[in-house]
Order: sequence, then C-alpha cells, then structure tokens
Amino acid sequence: MTEKMKPAARVSGRRQDVWTIINEAAAASPKQPIVNMGQGFFGYNPPDFILDAAKDALNRVDCNQYSPTKGRPRLRKAISEAYAPFWGRKLDPETEITITTGANEGMLSAFMAFIEPGDEVIIFEPFFDQYISNIEMPGGKIVYVPMHPPKEGAVKTLSAGEWTIDFDELERAITPRTKMMVLNTPHNPIGKVFSREELQKIADLCLKHQIIILSDEVYDRLFYVPFTRIATLSPEVEQITLTVGSAGKNFYATGWRVGWLMGPPHLIQYVSAAHTRICYSSVSPLQEACAIGFEQADAHSFWPTSIASLRHKLTLFNSVWHELGIPYSEPEGGYFVMVNLSGVEIPADYPFPPHVAERPRDFRLAWFLIQELGVAAIPPSEFCTDENSHLVEDYLRFAVCKPDEVLEDAKERLRGLKPFLKKKD
Repeated sequence: MTEKMKPAARVSGRRQDVWTIINEAAAASPKQPIVNMGQGFFGYNPPDFILDAAKDALNRVDCNQYSPTKGRPRLRKAISEAYAPFWGRKLDPETEITITTGANEGMLSAFMAFIEPGDEVIIFEPFFDQYISNIEMPGGKIVYVPMHPPKEGAVKTLSAGEWTIDFDELERAITPRTKMMVLNTPHNPIGKVFSREELQKIADLCLKHQIIILSDEVYDRLFYVPFTRIATLSPEVEQITLTVGSAGKNFYATGWRVGWLMGPPHLIQYVSAAHTRICYSSVSPLQEACAIGFEQADAHSFWPTSIASLRHKLTLFNSVWHELGIPYSEPEGGYFVMVNLSGVEIPADYPFPPHVAERPRDFRLAWFLIQELGVAAIPPSEFCTDENSHLVEDYLRFAVCKPDEVLEDAKERLRGLKPFLKKKD
C-alpha cells in the first residue's frame, strides 16, 4: 500500500475490538448454538401497535421521502408531550428537539457541534465505547474519570448505585480546556442510576466551570429506583444540558436507528446544523411509527409494562447467581447485569489464543464461558482505559433483554460453572 493509500489514524492501528473477539469465540465454540447475552439487542419485537404504525407508514408517500432535517414534526411534537411531565413544561418542538439517526449519531452531532481540536471532554469509565471515536473525530481530547466499584463487590451482591464517583477526583480532572462532560444514566454497563445528589454535584461543577453536559439517557424508561433527569434540576442546569434519547431502547427496536437530542435553543441549533452535514435527515417511516408509539404508549400501559417485564427478566436470570453464590451488581436501570466472577478459577493451562491471553482477565473469562458453556457475555474492561481495567476485570456484562426461554437456557448452561468455583473457607 502506498503512502497515499494508507487509512487515517482514527480508523487504523486499533487492536481487535471486543465485538470481533466475542464473535470469533462464538463461531469457534463447540457449544452451538451460542446463547448470546452479549450485545444489547432485544430478542423480541416491539408491541403490535408500534409495528402496525411502521407498516402503515410505509404505505404513505410522504413517509417514504426525506424528512425535515430536524425530524418529522409529528415525532418532535410527540416527544415534547411525552417528556412534559418530567420537565414541568412542553419543550418547543421547533427549537428544543432534533431527531437523529440513532442516539449515537446524535451524540456525534453534539461533539461535532461544539468540540474543536484540543478541547477536552470528561467521560466516566467504564464508558459506552462509541463515545471515544465520536470525541476523537472532531479532535477532542478525552479525560477519563473512573467510577469505583463497591469494595465488597467480590463477596456480596450490592446495588449498582454502590459504584461511586470521587468528586474531588472529578474536579481535579477539569482544566481551562474542558468543554463538555458526558453523563450516562441509567448507566451502561453498570446499571447505576445517578442519584439526585450526585447529579447536583456534577451540575454544580459544570455550572462553576461553564461546561456543557451531554446526558446520555437512552435507558430513561427503564428504571427501578427514582430517576432524575439532570436537565430538570434547575433552569440554570437546563441551559447547559443536552439530553439524549433513543427509540431503539424505548420501543425494543435497536435496528430502527431513531434517536433525539433535547436542549435549549442556543445548543440544539448547532447540533441540528452538525446533524444536517453528517446525514441530512433520518428514516422517515420509522420516525412516524415512533411518534405513534409515544402517542399511544399510555393507552397501552406500555411504559409500566416495559419496566415490569425487564424487572421480571432480571429476577429470572439473576436467580442463577444466587444459586451459585456468585455476587453481582443489582441494576437500578437498563437491562445489563454486571456479574463478579472473581470466584471462578480458569484452569492454568487453558488454551487461550494470544490476542485473548494478553487482554485483562475479563476477556479470558468471556472466552472461557463461550467455549465451555456456550454463553456469550461482554468483558467490561473494553469500556475502560488500560490504566483502570483492573477495576472491572473480574466482571462480565450480561444483557437480559431476551425471551424467557433464552434466559432459562442460559441459566442451565451457567450451572456448568460449579466445577470451576473456588472452594469457600
């Protein structure tokens, strides 16, 4: 390859990512078919009233053409009305909401809108891995602040809320170049819902240093403890906050790629401008279906049913850890469970491929579970810097947004861990 044909540094030279490694392990496993509890896609369809809306939209001429770049008016209006009970007012559909091609493109648009080369963005680790490339593309510098696991997380099941931020550590990470701070609540992969008190401390720091808050709240309809949206803390906090939402997570339709950002006009207008340049507009018929989903959700008792369904799945799946005496972080929101497998002894001579053997222990745990039990989970050190991978290297992340029979199959297979558990004193 000639010099001119070389790829840009932003996409070259990276080590093999977690998704490739897990897929490779799954393909090579003798335990077929694999029970995939790794990637967080749903194992079931959206409810019929939402699917019917999508099918009907495909028959309409206007729904098969370009949407306005800020999104279909009906969806923006539906979002405004759906979020009004939380905001205490209706957001202006024209100036305070923009529709994006999934939440991920929405966040990329936010970074593209405000980050110049050398600007710093604070993120908490473990983090959603797409944040990294999205910040680096406009030239941003990432500053990492770790979330600390509970000290007894290896010996007892505790709330995911026990993962904490050292706020002195957070303030030391702020410099004159800090432009944005990324918050994720409910948190992926931990399942933590940040308390109102924690959010207020974050907001106070951002107000003090005039930092934009990008609040990734894509699991905002799946919470099992009180959930506060940081933008609603005060009018002053609202003025510096961009809130991210996702129809894929709300409506069990991750492949639809419909997301949105909400925020004050002086921020949203620039997100909209960046979005226009990145992809112009988002999928028209699925925007229409999402609008109808919001409009009809209450009549179908969809939101409480959704929460009850995921709580049931969490209880169903997590019973196997109680049976095995393996601790985990009890999720406060979302559909991921972080399980502490420090008590699992992998045979010393186990034949890991070199690219797995050189990674933190959670990668070896994930490979081992796939090969020996046929259950795929995600090693969360992929969502940490090398410096802080030790914080999560005994954990694996399991996604429970699967049919009950899949969860039962996974539980039966995971009972195969019994011979590999360390003997307790």
